[in-house]
Amino acid sequence: MAEDLPVPPLLTGNLAFFFDLDGTLAEIKPHPDQVSIPPEVRAMLKRLSELNDGALALISGRSMKELDNLSLPFRFPLAGVHGAERRDISENTHLVTLPAELVATLQRDLEREMALMPGSELESKGMAFALHYRQAPEFETRILELARTYVRHNTLLALQPGKCVVEIKPKGISKGAAIAAFMDEAPFAGRQPVFVGDDLTDEAGFEVVNQRGGVTIKVGKGDTIAQWRLQSVREVHLWLEKLTLQQEQEKKHITERREGYESLSRSI
Repeated sequence: MAEDLPVPPLLTGNLAFFFDLDGTLAEIKPHPDQVSIPPEVRAMLKRLSELNDGALALISGRSMKELDNLSLPFRFPLAGVHGAERRDISENTHLVTLPAELVATLQRDLEREMALMPGSELESKGMAFALHYRQAPEFETRILELARTYVRHNTLLALQPGKCVVEIKPKGISKGAAIAAFMDEAPFAGRQPVFVGDDLTDEAGFEVVNQRGGVTIKVGKGDTIAQWRLQSVREVHLWLEKLTLQQEQEKKHITERREGYESLSRSI
Protein backbone atom coordinates (compact mmCIF):
# COMPACT_ATOMS: atom_id res chain seq x y z
CA MET A 1 0.00 0.00 0.00
CA ALA A 2 1.05 3.59 -0.61
CA GLU A 3 1.07 4.34 3.12
CA ASP A 4 3.71 1.62 3.64
CA LEU A 5 6.36 3.34 1.51
CA PRO A 6 9.86 3.25 3.04
CA VAL A 7 12.04 6.20 3.99
CA PRO A 8 14.32 7.16 1.07
CA PRO A 9 17.99 6.17 1.22
CA LEU A 10 20.88 8.60 1.18
CA LEU A 11 21.48 8.79 -2.55
CA THR A 12 24.73 8.54 -4.44
CA GLY A 13 25.64 8.85 -8.09
CA ASN A 14 25.09 11.36 -10.87
CA LEU A 15 21.95 13.08 -9.60
CA ALA A 16 19.63 15.97 -10.51
CA PHE A 17 17.40 17.34 -7.75
CA PHE A 18 13.91 18.87 -8.00
CA PHE A 19 12.03 20.18 -4.95
CA ASP A 20 8.51 21.43 -4.44
CA LEU A 21 8.29 24.26 -1.91
CA ASP A 22 5.07 24.52 0.16
CA GLY A 23 4.63 21.39 2.24
CA THR A 24 8.04 20.07 1.19
CA LEU A 25 10.81 22.59 1.92
CA ALA A 26 8.54 24.90 3.94
CA GLU A 27 5.64 24.30 6.31
CA ILE A 28 2.20 25.15 4.98
CA LYS A 29 0.73 28.23 6.64
CA PRO A 30 -2.79 29.71 6.76
CA HIS A 31 -1.72 32.36 4.24
CA PRO A 32 0.94 31.95 1.49
CA ASP A 33 2.68 35.17 2.57
CA GLN A 34 3.49 33.57 5.95
CA VAL A 35 5.58 30.78 4.41
CA SER A 36 9.37 30.76 4.64
CA ILE A 37 12.27 28.37 4.08
CA PRO A 38 14.59 28.28 7.13
CA PRO A 39 17.98 29.92 6.40
CA GLU A 40 19.89 26.72 7.16
CA VAL A 41 17.74 24.81 4.66
CA ARG A 42 18.39 27.41 1.96
CA ALA A 43 22.11 27.05 2.65
CA MET A 44 21.84 23.25 2.36
CA LEU A 45 20.08 23.58 -0.99
CA LYS A 46 22.87 25.84 -2.23
CA ARG A 47 25.51 23.38 -1.07
CA LEU A 48 23.66 20.42 -2.61
CA SER A 49 23.44 22.38 -5.86
CA GLU A 50 27.20 23.03 -5.82
CA LEU A 51 27.96 19.36 -5.10
CA ASN A 52 25.89 18.37 -8.15
CA ASP A 53 27.21 20.94 -10.63
CA GLY A 54 24.12 23.16 -10.35
CA ALA A 55 21.61 20.39 -11.11
CA LEU A 56 19.00 21.51 -8.58
CA ALA A 57 15.73 23.32 -9.32
CA LEU A 58 12.63 24.42 -7.43
CA ILE A 59 9.32 23.29 -8.99
CA SER A 60 6.25 25.04 -7.57
CA GLY A 61 2.82 26.46 -8.13
CA ARG A 62 4.19 29.77 -6.89
CA SER A 63 5.48 32.42 -9.28
CA MET A 64 9.20 32.59 -10.00
CA LYS A 65 9.30 35.99 -8.29
CA GLU A 66 7.99 34.42 -5.08
CA LEU A 67 10.41 31.51 -5.38
CA ASP A 68 13.36 33.87 -5.78
CA ASN A 69 12.28 35.86 -2.71
CA LEU A 70 11.85 32.71 -0.62
CA SER A 71 15.27 31.33 -1.58
CA LEU A 72 17.31 34.53 -1.06
CA PRO A 73 20.23 35.15 -1.09
CA PHE A 74 20.58 32.23 -3.52
CA ARG A 75 19.29 31.92 -7.05
CA PHE A 76 18.32 28.53 -8.49
CA PRO A 77 16.82 27.26 -11.74
CA LEU A 78 13.05 27.48 -11.29
CA ALA A 79 9.72 26.33 -12.65
CA GLY A 80 6.89 28.51 -11.38
CA VAL A 81 3.10 28.35 -11.79
CA HIS A 82 3.36 24.56 -12.33
CA GLY A 83 5.75 25.10 -15.24
CA ALA A 84 3.99 27.96 -17.02
CA GLU A 85 7.15 29.94 -16.33
CA ARG A 86 10.62 28.44 -16.17
CA ARG A 87 14.18 29.76 -15.79
CA ASP A 88 17.05 27.51 -16.82
CA ILE A 89 20.64 27.46 -15.57
CA SER A 90 21.64 30.05 -18.19
CA GLU A 91 19.00 32.53 -16.92
CA ASN A 92 16.84 32.03 -20.02
CA THR A 93 13.12 32.38 -19.22
CA HIS A 94 10.47 30.22 -20.90
CA LEU A 95 6.83 31.34 -20.60
CA VAL A 96 3.41 29.90 -21.44
CA THR A 97 0.81 32.65 -21.55
CA LEU A 98 -2.93 33.10 -22.11
CA PRO A 99 -4.56 35.75 -24.33
CA ALA A 100 -4.77 39.09 -22.50
CA GLU A 101 -8.53 39.32 -23.09
CA LEU A 102 -9.08 35.90 -21.48
CA VAL A 103 -6.95 36.80 -18.46
CA ALA A 104 -8.86 40.07 -17.99
CA THR A 105 -12.22 38.30 -18.24
CA LEU A 106 -11.19 35.62 -15.76
CA GLN A 107 -9.84 38.22 -13.35
CA ARG A 108 -13.07 40.21 -13.42
CA ASP A 109 -15.43 37.22 -13.20
CA LEU A 110 -13.49 35.33 -10.55
CA GLU A 111 -13.14 38.41 -8.34
CA ARG A 112 -16.90 38.87 -8.48
CA GLU A 113 -17.68 35.22 -7.68
CA MET A 114 -15.06 34.80 -4.93
CA ALA A 115 -16.26 37.98 -3.20
CA LEU A 116 -19.53 36.13 -2.52
CA MET A 117 -17.64 33.51 -0.45
CA PRO A 118 -16.17 35.18 2.68
CA GLY A 119 -12.81 33.75 3.71
CA SER A 120 -11.95 32.49 0.24
CA GLU A 121 -9.13 34.17 -1.67
CA LEU A 122 -8.30 34.67 -5.33
CA GLU A 123 -4.60 34.70 -6.23
CA SER A 124 -3.74 35.99 -9.69
CA LYS A 125 -0.46 34.71 -11.16
CA GLY A 126 -0.64 36.46 -14.53
CA MET A 127 -1.25 33.34 -16.61
CA ALA A 128 -3.07 31.32 -13.92
CA PHE A 129 -5.49 31.81 -11.04
CA ALA A 130 -5.50 30.04 -7.66
CA LEU A 131 -8.82 29.82 -5.81
CA HIS A 132 -7.96 29.29 -2.13
CA TYR A 133 -10.44 27.98 0.43
CA ARG A 134 -8.20 26.98 3.37
CA GLN A 135 -9.91 29.65 5.50
CA ALA A 136 -13.35 28.85 4.08
CA PRO A 137 -13.61 25.04 3.73
CA GLU A 138 -17.40 25.25 3.63
CA PHE A 139 -17.08 26.66 0.10
CA GLU A 140 -14.91 23.82 -1.28
CA THR A 141 -17.60 22.25 -3.45
CA ARG A 142 -18.81 25.60 -4.73
CA ILE A 143 -15.30 26.77 -5.62
CA LEU A 144 -14.41 23.51 -7.36
CA GLU A 145 -17.54 23.72 -9.49
CA LEU A 146 -16.82 27.38 -10.29
CA ALA A 147 -13.35 26.46 -11.58
CA ARG A 148 -14.69 23.47 -13.52
CA THR A 149 -17.24 25.71 -15.23
CA TYR A 150 -14.58 27.99 -16.71
CA VAL A 151 -12.39 25.09 -17.81
CA ARG A 152 -15.30 23.26 -19.47
CA HIS A 153 -16.07 26.30 -21.59
CA ASN A 154 -12.53 27.13 -22.74
CA THR A 155 -10.14 24.71 -24.43
CA LEU A 156 -7.11 26.84 -23.49
CA LEU A 157 -7.64 26.16 -19.78
CA ALA A 158 -7.00 23.24 -17.46
CA LEU A 159 -7.86 22.47 -13.84
CA GLN A 160 -5.24 21.78 -11.16
CA PRO A 161 -6.54 20.68 -7.72
CA GLY A 162 -4.29 21.05 -4.69
CA LYS A 163 -4.43 21.23 -0.89
CA CYS A 164 -7.33 23.59 -0.09
CA VAL A 165 -6.89 25.25 -3.49
CA VAL A 166 -7.87 24.71 -7.08
CA GLU A 167 -6.06 26.45 -9.93
CA ILE A 168 -7.11 27.46 -13.41
CA LYS A 169 -4.01 27.27 -15.60
CA PRO A 170 -3.00 27.06 -19.28
CA LYS A 171 -3.69 23.65 -20.73
CA GLY A 172 -0.68 21.39 -21.28
CA ILE A 173 1.55 22.65 -18.46
CA SER A 174 2.52 20.54 -15.45
CA LYS A 175 5.37 19.99 -13.05
CA GLY A 176 6.15 16.83 -14.99
CA ALA A 177 6.55 18.74 -18.25
CA ALA A 178 8.80 21.26 -16.47
CA ILE A 179 11.03 18.52 -15.06
CA ALA A 180 11.23 16.87 -18.49
CA ALA A 181 12.33 20.19 -20.02
CA PHE A 182 15.08 20.58 -17.41
CA MET A 183 16.23 17.00 -17.99
CA ASP A 184 16.86 17.80 -21.65
CA GLU A 185 19.26 20.61 -20.70
CA ALA A 186 22.63 20.97 -18.99
CA PRO A 187 23.47 20.45 -16.18
CA PHE A 188 20.48 18.11 -15.62
CA ALA A 189 20.81 16.02 -18.80
CA GLY A 190 22.33 12.57 -18.31
CA ARG A 191 21.67 12.53 -14.57
CA GLN A 192 19.24 10.48 -12.49
CA PRO A 193 16.35 12.78 -11.47
CA VAL A 194 15.18 13.03 -7.85
CA PHE A 195 11.86 14.78 -7.11
CA VAL A 196 10.47 15.56 -3.65
CA GLY A 197 6.89 16.83 -3.35
CA ASP A 198 3.78 16.62 -1.22
CA ASP A 199 0.70 17.57 -3.22
CA LEU A 200 -1.58 16.32 -6.00
CA THR A 201 0.21 18.77 -8.29
CA ASP A 202 3.45 16.80 -7.75
CA GLU A 203 2.08 13.49 -9.04
CA ALA A 204 2.71 14.56 -12.65
CA GLY A 205 6.33 15.17 -11.67
CA PHE A 206 6.53 11.77 -9.97
CA GLU A 207 5.23 10.14 -13.15
CA VAL A 208 7.92 11.70 -15.36
CA VAL A 209 10.72 10.94 -12.89
CA ASN A 210 9.56 7.33 -12.47
CA GLN A 211 9.54 6.90 -16.25
CA ARG A 212 13.14 8.13 -16.38
CA GLY A 213 14.33 5.68 -13.73
CA GLY A 214 14.60 8.38 -11.08
CA VAL A 215 13.78 8.67 -7.39
CA THR A 216 10.38 10.00 -6.25
CA ILE A 217 9.67 11.00 -2.65
CA LYS A 218 6.22 11.84 -1.29
CA VAL A 219 6.04 14.11 1.77
CA GLY A 220 3.18 13.38 4.18
CA LYS A 221 0.19 11.07 3.96
CA GLY A 222 -1.94 10.15 0.98
CA ASP A 223 -1.96 7.87 -2.04
CA THR A 224 0.86 8.46 -4.47
CA ILE A 225 2.86 6.93 -7.30
CA ALA A 226 6.09 7.97 -5.54
CA GLN A 227 8.49 5.22 -4.45
CA TRP A 228 9.53 6.60 -1.06
CA ARG A 229 7.97 8.69 1.71
CA LEU A 230 9.03 11.27 4.28
CA GLN A 231 6.35 12.03 6.84
CA SER A 232 6.86 15.76 7.31
CA VAL A 233 8.73 18.89 6.27
CA ARG A 234 10.97 18.35 9.28
CA GLU A 235 11.89 14.89 7.97
CA VAL A 236 12.73 16.47 4.60
CA HIS A 237 15.10 18.87 6.33
CA LEU A 238 16.80 16.05 8.28
CA TRP A 239 17.14 13.91 5.14
CA LEU A 240 18.60 16.88 3.26
CA GLU A 241 21.11 17.48 6.03
CA LYS A 242 22.29 13.85 6.03
CA LEU A 243 22.35 13.69 2.23
CA THR A 244 24.42 16.87 1.91
CA LEU A 245 26.86 15.70 4.57
CA GLN A 246 27.28 12.33 2.83
CA GLN A 247 27.90 13.95 -0.55
CA GLU A 248 30.46 16.31 0.99
CA GLN A 249 32.31 13.35 2.55
CA GLU A 250 32.25 11.46 -0.76
CA LYS A 251 33.64 14.46 -2.61
CA LYS A 252 36.38 14.85 0.02
CA HIS A 253 37.39 11.19 -0.34
CA ILE A 254 37.47 11.44 -4.12
CA THR A 255 39.63 14.58 -3.92
CA GLU A 256 42.01 12.93 -1.43
CA ARG A 257 42.38 9.82 -3.62
CA ARG A 258 43.02 11.95 -6.70
CA GLU A 259 45.61 14.06 -4.91
CA GLY A 260 47.26 10.92 -3.56
CA TYR A 261 47.41 9.39 -7.03
CA GLU A 262 48.84 12.58 -8.53
CA SER A 263 51.44 12.78 -5.77
CA LEU A 264 52.43 9.15 -6.38
CA SER A 265 52.64 9.75 -10.12
CA ARG A 266 54.97 12.73 -9.62
CA SER A 267 57.24 10.75 -7.29
CA ILE A 268 57.50 7.93 -9.80
